[in-house]
Amino acid sequence: MALNLAEKQAIVAEVAEVAAKAYSAVAAEYRGLTVAQMDKLRVQARENNVYLRVVKNTLVQRAVEGTDFECMREGLTGPLVMAFSMEDPGSAARIIKDFVKENKLMEVKMISISGKLLAPSELDTLAQMPTYDQAISLLMAVMKAPVEKLTRTINEVPGKLVRTVAAIRDAKQAA
Repeated sequence: MALNLAEKQAIVAEVAEVAAKAYSAVAAEYRGLTVAQMDKLRVQARENNVYLRVVKNTLVQRAVEGTDFECMREGLTGPLVMAFSMEDPGSAARIIKDFVKENKLMEVKMISISGKLLAPSELDTLAQMPTYDQAISLLMAVMKAPVEKLTRTINEVPGKLVRTVAAIRDAKQAA
């Protein structure tokens, strides 16, 4: 079914709006997958706030103009599904990585983050990036560690004094 000009413009506008807000993008070839498998991928993407869309490559090329994902324009060939991470940089990579484990027919073609085009082999690296909450908890742990160490060090001085006095008392009582 052919799209008319208004429908194409609406799709380009929608994808451009998503691309402007997204943290990262993954393009994967879905050739050979069944409709049921693609539906399963879409459900997983919705649950993890990942924008997933199969769009004509020429429309995606127009949509990513002027965004961080413009570096992907030349590689948009073949039947591709585009996954944009909307919450954290690694969410789309995690969804695609998990899906590729179960469905060997899907092949990652391109990954982009912060205007850089990464090799498909970098999918694991991007998928391991922490979520926002995980990053905050790691930062808080790093910030809290020096304070805790200082507190333990300061607390050790009176503790050592008490142990020394107790040892002297025990030595005098034993003599």
